[in-house]
Amino acid sequence: MRPIGIIPLLLAVLPWAESLRYHGADFSSLANLEGTGISYKDGGSTANFETILKNHGTNLARIRIWTSTDNADYSTIYGLALAKRAKAAGMSILLDLHYSDTWADPGKQAIPSSWPTTLAGLNSQIYTYTLNLVQEFAAQGTPADFIEIGNEINDGILWPVGQISVNGYSPLSQLLHSAISAVRAGSPNTKTVVHLANGWDGSSVSSFYSNIFIAGELATTDVDVMGFSFYPFYGTGATTSALQSSLQAMVNKYGKNVMVVETDWPAVCSGVSLSAPSVPVSVTGQSTWVADIRNVLSAISGGHGLGIIYWEPGWIGNAGLGSSCSDNLLVDGSGNTRASIDMFSSSM
Repeated sequence: MRPIGIIPLLLAVLPWAESLRYHGADFSSLANLEGTGISYKDGGSTANFETILKNHGTNLARIRIWTSTDNADYSTIYGLALAKRAKAAGMSILLDLHYSDTWADPGKQAIPSSWPTTLAGLNSQIYTYTLNLVQEFAAQGTPADFIEIGNEINDGILWPVGQISVNGYSPLSQLLHSAISAVRAGSPNTKTVVHLANGWDGSSVSSFYSNIFIAGELATTDVDVMGFSFYPFYGTGATTSALQSSLQAMVNKYGKNVMVVETDWPAVCSGVSLSAPSVPVSVTGQSTWVADIRNVLSAISGGHGLGIIYWEPGWIGNAGLGSSCSDNLLVDGSGNTRASIDMFSSSM
């Protein structure tokens, strides 16, 4: 990440559907970015980034938590401080627990360095860790409205013990239940979220949920919300029609609420085939992409489509993080770098 100083914001109006309850943003990197000297402006005036987001319609803050004790690596202490800021700005809180000392995603889910490496030990550890964490957030007046039990867990968590491709579904089912039991005990009003990548891939999503609910281990009642990532640069099959088919099938079968907990559209991109080639790589394209997801969720039966969370709209200098595209950088004709963040218009 490069320090850029004061970053002017390019605001693109996006009308949200009234039926969506949550218009979210994951801005977990904010305090680390501010530490490099970055600040933000709205309408020419410098303001806290969370305030700018709230003023433009964001009502849910997603905050990632790693098991690291280093604030630069999204420790619990770091998350607690960011949650205070989000709550003060008037947002609800979604905690994204990675259960790892570093990034967890479909390609890596490393057991924290200080944790045990047996299933029995991990069931006990994940319960204690999750219980303490939800109690800490509640105690400071920022209880989690939602909590993700893992991040993009298509092949499980806490590898290799909880890795589906190594040990099947049973260890993962047990670990999820242990963590969810801790949430129920420590913060009963918090809704639990299971988060999968590639929410558009109906076959994989269906297979996961057909196998993860095991009698005596994980019950369907343990899961409140099915959360999904939906990105345009990890597969050309990531179309909105595929997303709608996949999500509606899950709602039809399980009756759960669904949410797109990670998405973005690039303002800068090269060498990647995008799944919606007709959408421009620009701020206008970002608005179009999010509006299309909004329409998908609004069309889900029974009002089960809860909302959208845009991933890291203010992370300046993250081009290439996770792909060769950047979701939040736009270089205008004068060479000025701008953060395009307004996916959440006050006109909603």
